[in-house]
Amino acid sequence: MKMSRSKLVYTALAAIAIIAGLFAFAPSTSVTGGLSEATRAEVQALQTGDMKKLVLYPAPQAVATAPYTKPEGGTATLAEHKGKIVLLNFWATWCAPCRKEMPLLAELQTELGGEDFEVVTIATGKNDPAAMARFFSEIGVTNLPLHADPKSAVAREMGVLGLPATIIITRDGTEVARLLGDADWASDSAKNILKALIAAND
Repeated sequence: MKMSRSKLVYTALAAIAIIAGLFAFAPSTSVTGGLSEATRAEVQALQTGDMKKLVLYPAPQAVATAPYTKPEGGTATLAEHKGKIVLLNFWATWCAPCRKEMPLLAELQTELGGEDFEVVTIATGKNDPAAMARFFSEIGVTNLPLHADPKSAVAREMGVLGLPATIIITRDGTEVARLLGDADWASDSAKNILKALIAAND
């Protein structure tokens, strides 16, 4: 039996209302902040060597809200580092490139670490705390945190698919760049990029 015109109109209006309602209550995925065009251009001009692998996003991305475990006990989230430029590194005790890269990240923390900048290291997946401490001891790293992400919740929310992965987070708490694989983070290029981000007023 054919539906009358009035019923068709009513059905169409009802469908539109439902769709509009879904959009009205859907969480917003837009993220504001990130880098200004001037800062982006400055960073791009400083990318040489391994830093050419650093991918700058056209728009800022939200960071994970899942908590990670602190070495002294308890948990924290990436939001607690807001206000600093953060170099977030995901690693694991079984990751050979991580062993090569970690001392370079430690050097970066020694030179630039403070109120404006911090290297945050998170071991993701099944990493025994004793093995994590031994890993740092064997490579002589004493100034980086032994944070853990045992269920890979933070890494999964950040879309990390391989290790090591290093992410740059700006003062406003958004992700603006990512480098996959190990890199020379103690290079002049890396240091100059981070100094430019620290000095920027974005």
